[in-house]
Amino acid sequence: MENIIAKKKFGQNFLKDETVLQKIVEAMPNNDNKIVEIGPGLGDLTKFLVDVKSVDAFEVDTDLCKLLQKKFEKEIATKQLHIHCGDVLTAWKSELIDEPYDLVANLPYYIATNIILKALADPKCKNILVMVQLEVAEKFCAKEGDKVFGALSIITQSVGDTHIVVKVPPSAFNPPPKIDSAVFLIQKRSDRCNKDFEDMLRVAFTQPRKTLMKNLSQMYEKIMLQEAFEKLELSQTIRPHQVSTLDYHQLYKLTRSLDGTRETGKY
Repeated sequence: MENIIAKKKFGQNFLKDETVLQKIVEAMPNNDNKIVEIGPGLGDLTKFLVDVKSVDAFEVDTDLCKLLQKKFEKEIATKQLHIHCGDVLTAWKSELIDEPYDLVANLPYYIATNIILKALADPKCKNILVMVQLEVAEKFCAKEGDKVFGALSIITQSVGDTHIVVKVPPSAFNPPPKIDSAVFLIQKRSDRCNKDFEDMLRVAFTQPRKTLMKNLSQMYEKIMLQEAFEKLELSQTIRPHQVSTLDYHQLYKLTRSLDGTRETGKY
């Protein structure tokens, strides 16, 4: 029944290593939230999840939907599992599900970042425990001063606490990808930052090797930036990855207050 070939267009790599699957389940936050699983594939993780929680699974591949519906006939009948066949990003245009949930998934790499950012913005999503390619996990989990510390790191730190749970080699998958993967956890304390703050971050990291002052001067007057940097005791030669999340928020507030043409942000 599981003689299904992974489809490249859906970024399918089926996680088969039961030790890794068990580590994902063990890392799940202890609460009563429903689970949302995106891209359940052959149901290798799903079978562990339905043992402990109620699951809403979103699968875009119609062949896999049919397989999952047969494989989990009993769990679907008892409403322990709901399978939604279709594109989760389309479903997200309205409300994904109408109750608090944790996202637990081995995400397709080609849409992983987009899905995590959607979950960070969704007030119903309380925790995010996902497997992605290692370099993406490192960007979300990076700390101030790390070379890969950037906009994704700051957005995540602004929302909650994050860490890498386990690194996963290509051999854990069928077919094995050409890159290493990692499972990481975000425990949310609040919802995603506002759009203006995120726009500032994108500009701040447009050219990571240049100074933060140089990058932000595309967006703000230099004299205003100099005043804000001085108030925060930031060097004018500091690089974007050397500035803390707190200082980015302070910098955003200061530039808003110094520039009367911009409305005050909500914090």
